[in-house]
Amino acid sequence: MNVLGEILKILDWKMEVPQPYGWFHLLCCALTIVITVVICVLCKHKTRRQVIAMVFGTAVLVAILEIYKQLNFTFSYDGNEITADFLWFAFPWQFCSMPMYVGLLAGIFRKGKIHEALCAFLATYSIFAGVCVMLYPVTVFVDTIGINIQTMVCHGSMITIGVYLLYTGYVKMEHRTILKALPVFAVAVFVAMTMNEIAYYTGLLETDEFNMFFISPHCTPSLPVYSIVQEIVPYPWCLIIYIAAFTLAAYLVLLLSMGVRKVVKKIYRRNEKVDASI
Repeated sequence: MNVLGEILKILDWKMEVPQPYGWFHLLCCALTIVITVVICVLCKHKTRRQVIAMVFGTAVLVAILEIYKQLNFTFSYDGNEITADFLWFAFPWQFCSMPMYVGLLAGIFRKGKIHEALCAFLATYSIFAGVCVMLYPVTVFVDTIGINIQTMVCHGSMITIGVYLLYTGYVKMEHRTILKALPVFAVAVFVAMTMNEIAYYTGLLETDEFNMFFISPHCTPSLPVYSIVQEIVPYPWCLIIYIAAFTLAAYLVLLLSMGVRKVVKKIYRRNEKVDASI
């Protein structure tokens, strides 16, 4: 009996591919909301060290699940032998992979401007990316239970950690927060661009799919909405639009959180006045 092969079969346990807004998707959305609320309420007054530990711990969990994903995608067992074939399209350097790296780095760089920038990214860009996938999970579901759980934990945790950092005030709800987060996003995009060019010039694209951040000018456009821009706008400008659009979306997340805070404060003050007049 091939023990390793049997383990691979268990890790590749099948299910019917979940449909957007089907029971699996809705359950994951509900769990994300509940977990986010519980963590924000129970862990609001944690110390700085405890907040960092939560961010780092979440990143470690996501990293472990990412390792499982890579193993599942790379190795297969047909009952007789184990075969390996690395799927380059699943290389872990997509927009939604960034919170894993950023969270780990935030645990390493525990103070200073780098730490602030990393956390600001988690509370802006990361929330937006997580919400997009949780609301429109058309391309993330497969027929493997573990992979579906992995992708929902990954994207759901992006929302949970980001909201938690804003709710506790660890990341300040102020306009300059987006300016702190922007360099992190810019570095991530630059690395993705570099990887895409290397894939092109080494001939990898002749046999495999490799399109980090879905911004490669050498691949067929596939990112929703942005793919339309890629087809009609020259590449350099296309890239500028990409960075500007995601930065605007991340900034809107920040503005929304600031607006919610103002509304909550007004309601709280109004209740205080009512209580005082009784």
